[in-house]
Amino acid sequence: MHNKSMMMKTLRAMLLLFVIVFASLDAGAAPEGAIKSGAEQTELYLPLLQGKRIAIVANQTSKIGNNSLVDSLKSLGVTIVKIFGPEHGFRGTASAGAIVADSIDAKTGLREISLYGKKSKPSKQDMANVDLVIFDIQDVGARFYTYIDLLGTVMEACAENGKEVLILDRPNPNGFCIDGPILDMKLKSGLDRFPLPITHGMTIGELALMYNGEGWLENKIQCKITIIPIAHYSHDMEYVLPVAPSPNLNTQQSVLLYPSLCLFEGTIISQGRGTHFPFTVLGNPDLKGKYSFSFTPVSIKGMSETPLFKNQVCYGLDLRKYDTRDMRKSGKINLSWLIELYKAYPFKQKFFDYKQSNQIGNFDKLAGVSLLRQQIIAGKSEKEIRESWEPGLSEFKMKREKYLLYK
Repeated sequence: MHNKSMMMKTLRAMLLLFVIVFASLDAGAAPEGAIKSGAEQTELYLPLLQGKRIAIVANQTSKIGNNSLVDSLKSLGVTIVKIFGPEHGFRGTASAGAIVADSIDAKTGLREISLYGKKSKPSKQDMANVDLVIFDIQDVGARFYTYIDLLGTVMEACAENGKEVLILDRPNPNGFCIDGPILDMKLKSGLDRFPLPITHGMTIGELALMYNGEGWLENKIQCKITIIPIAHYSHDMEYVLPVAPSPNLNTQQSVLLYPSLCLFEGTIISQGRGTHFPFTVLGNPDLKGKYSFSFTPVSIKGMSETPLFKNQVCYGLDLRKYDTRDMRKSGKINLSWLIELYKAYPFKQKFFDYKQSNQIGNFDKLAGVSLLRQQIIAGKSEKEIRESWEPGLSEFKMKREKYLLYK
């Protein structure tokens, strides 16, 4: 009986979603072929906000044209009662990993409640004077990027408090890529808690459907969601982000390389934090003589105040001109750099010692499995490593099909 009731609720949510989908396809406001985010299609969701007290989960990527979503909706007379801020804060000025405190937004006077500080989930008290929560944040399509975990947390809080979530969908710049091992739930953490591959090829809206449909939220709770889909979009389209999604993903090149290079946060290799071109270079002082390219990390306010190997010359790979079309053609992350730099690094026992390197991640938790680290150490080939990701990866691709809005 419980399962039947849950299925009926899911069906009603899907029917509501399809109404919104067809409305957006018929809207015709954007030129043929021009991608239009959910947020930009105000005609589809402003009626849903009338007479309601709104909380918004947003950051610097939450834009309507050149203006902040919060500023825009406030000017249109929408009753916004608070902002929930993610990692880096609502205006996107906090450094990676930095604790963000609650504050008052200087421009709007709205209270900003941080979900990347003392708490990661809105409380019952936070939700008391809220009727509907808008979620509008640009994701980059990698399992370990914190915003998709935040999505699940917000959905849980809303479901527990009887609130609805309105998701303004945005393109996935790595939507062409579905690759990597599926998260071993024994390694579930605050960073990774859903059984996804490293790159899932889905948008925030599609993931929300999957969280509900697969019963992945805490206690299999179901959240009432409405999705304003992207107009004129498919997953294989090239999409250049109009706003940097975080301080250390400040170029399109870094956004596309991030799913491959973030794994190095669990190693002794710098990804260029402390430079103005992070996530496009790799290096370590101990690689001197093995590579001619070098860079020197320094403290950069708002990006990396205490980068790995601060003021030390690092030698390694310059990927700023790497042709990312190769990744688009293959639909795969790049494993060759990880294999190459492990072989080149002279002190093998230190390579995966993330505590010694003082980096952000535990390699196994970033990879989602312990086997990848063991395979690199054992000298396994890329082909052998990829074979070990099956059948999990193929099963995920089939499961994913049920939730796609952009086929």
